[in-house]
Amino acid sequence: MIFVTGGTGLVGSHLILALLQKGSRVRALIRAENRLQQVRKVFSWYVTDPDILIDQVEWVIGDLDELSPLESLLEGVDTIYHCAAMVSFEKRNHGKMIRNNVEGTANLVDAALARGVNRICHVSSVSALGKTKDGDPVTEEISWVPSRRNTGYSQSKFFSEAEVWRGVAEGLDAVVVNPSIILGPGVWTSGSPAIFRLLHPGMKFYTPGGNGYVDVRDVVDAMIFLMEEERFGLAKNQRYLLNAENLTFLDLFSRISMKYGKPAPRFRTPKWMMSVAWRVLALYSLVTRKPAQITRETVASSMKVTLFDGSKITRMFGFKYRPIQEAIDHTAGIFTRENS
Repeated sequence: MIFVTGGTGLVGSHLILALLQKGSRVRALIRAENRLQQVRKVFSWYVTDPDILIDQVEWVIGDLDELSPLESLLEGVDTIYHCAAMVSFEKRNHGKMIRNNVEGTANLVDAALARGVNRICHVSSVSALGKTKDGDPVTEEISWVPSRRNTGYSQSKFFSEAEVWRGVAEGLDAVVVNPSIILGPGVWTSGSPAIFRLLHPGMKFYTPGGNGYVDVRDVVDAMIFLMEEERFGLAKNQRYLLNAENLTFLDLFSRISMKYGKPAPRFRTPKWMMSVAWRVLALYSLVTRKPAQITRETVASSMKVTLFDGSKITRMFGFKYRPIQEAIDHTAGIFTRENS
């Protein structure tokens, strides 16, 4: 039996689908039954009758807040995929996000150790890795350094990953994956899917930064690939940065716009304008209590180029990434069909 956390998210829903298609038995932790609607939608993008697969999953309602219920949920489980995590770039959510992500991971690790489930795949992030000072690509070997410039999300992922390594020291066997920005179809109002929604009507402006990208299907394939018996012995207790390509935001936005038949952005947004924007939206969010669409942290990220090297998994095992253009075509195509 495979236990999956975060089963209704972008990675989790795609992972469950892939596991079911391989004939695996899956037990998935979700916060509420109504979240299955999103899973059903994701499945419908790949299969003709998603309910057949939905019914094959043992869905359990709960969270990672308490240790005892988790231990009971791991009965009969031999493998865990930990995909659950809160994501926010709003300062007011930092404390809650760090508590949820770190304590939730700690509880899962403790429950696994107590139940004798010694195999786990943890979805971390490149945010849990360090930064290079000379502009060289970030690799798995670049250590995270405490800094006021680190986002709350970065802190939460670093300390969550630390709980997994603590579990390894206590007898757990783990594979940690650190994806860059994951592209794929999901909830169109949040995360990377929101980029495809934002660009659909056309956009004139772009920011000067750049980042690394990977297809959600590659993230899922890599996780299953590394956990398979024939290579787990060599793969375990290491981290794998997952990144297919590095693109500037102009390049990414242009490719998505082209897929929609819209012109590429033409005007580079000056830093002062973005600085004004996040302050105005922060005030609006404070008054309305609605999440800010642009924050100080997202502005900082949009203004700098960060490169990533995802070749370790290829060098060690021959894993091949899809070209990012495939991720763009796939995701934009689904968004277009849903909104035409």
